[in-house]
Amino acid sequence: MKKLFALLFLVSLNQVVVAQKTVTLEDCESQFLKKNLFLLASQYNIDASKALTIQARIWDNPTLTAALNAYNPDGNRYFDIGKEGQKAFGIEQLIYLGGKKSNEVKLAQTNEQLAELQFNDLLRILKLQLRKSFYTVYYNIKSLETTDKQLTHIEDLINSYSVQEQKGNIPLRDVVRLQSLYLNFKNERMEVVNDNIEEQANLKLLLNETETVIPNVSDVEFNKYLKTIAFDLKSLESDAITNRPDYLSKQKEIDANSLNVKLQKSLSVPDITVGATYDQRSGAFNKEANLTLGIPLPLWNKNKGNIKYAQTILDQSKVKKQNFDLQLQTEITSAWTKWDESRKNYSVIKPIVNADFETVYNGILTNFKKRNISLLEFTDFMESYNQATIQVNELKKKVVLSGEEFNSTINKDLF
Repeated sequence: MKKLFALLFLVSLNQVVVAQKTVTLEDCESQFLKKNLFLLASQYNIDASKALTIQARIWDNPTLTAALNAYNPDGNRYFDIGKEGQKAFGIEQLIYLGGKKSNEVKLAQTNEQLAELQFNDLLRILKLQLRKSFYTVYYNIKSLETTDKQLTHIEDLINSYSVQEQKGNIPLRDVVRLQSLYLNFKNERMEVVNDNIEEQANLKLLLNETETVIPNVSDVEFNKYLKTIAFDLKSLESDAITNRPDYLSKQKEIDANSLNVKLQKSLSVPDITVGATYDQRSGAFNKEANLTLGIPLPLWNKNKGNIKYAQTILDQSKVKKQNFDLQLQTEITSAWTKWDESRKNYSVIKPIVNADFETVYNGILTNFKKRNISLLEFTDFMESYNQATIQVNELKKKVVLSGEEFNSTINKDLF
């Protein structure tokens, strides 16, 4: 029985290990591009637009007509379609005028390009979400590691102090103070855990992953966000205009709406129907062959409503483009400012961070066990140490996340 329990324990432990995977950002992005369901679904929009472009190039099919005799009253015969009977055939083809087909094809091609830009913008947005979740999970785990280490030490002290309190060697208030510190750390830990659960869920969704993702970030990766980038709005705006798919989409929408105006105007031009007919006996003479031409008279419907509607949508898209220009400038300024402030804040505490926190922590813990410092001094230090460590992780996280928002705003890896 003991062997069975041991085997079951090893199996369960192996499952826990297998259920986790440690990955770099590069690994995540590679899997994201291959397996993200949002991207895979959006890819169909491009394929659908390409199909519409193919369809736009195709002309209407010709129309074939046939008139066959049903009853010949002179000969009292039904379906008299032989040599002495009657039958007639005709074929017609619609010929587009006014550049309709050309405008339709150009509009379909522009919509195809617009679908590709919308796909690329979705990729930009999801990539930012992926990176933010990746780094948030990483720094949350770092904070949890610090808190868990302290909780283990405090729990050991509580057990030791409880024994000593029962023997009457120390007062009960010392045990209560340690228990209070323990509960405070537990509450703080729960807040980080709850945040990490949400971010881990986002990460799994973006990666189409079932295992728990454990991010791995090196110091070199973090330090790249600390480099100095001067604020040059014109240069940054120029990069964003070149790289941002949503900005390019605004211009492409104007192009598409302009082409739609041309298409609607060309639809007001009547088309010609060209055809040929053959009539065996019912024409002016036997075996009559004719050429037919047909054109609608533009007396009432000149497509004025659709032309005006298309022009209105075009004017609207131009105004939206102007508004987006202003919005882009604001986004760039805001993103750079947030990143620069985060970088400066971290730079201020960087010398402290570089100090050997671990050595100080272990020294305080050792001195407390030796009774060289009081319980009050120890608990104050533990609270300060925990808050300082978590704040350092938060500052690092803000530097990285604001840097990634800056990247996404320009749609360029600036770091």
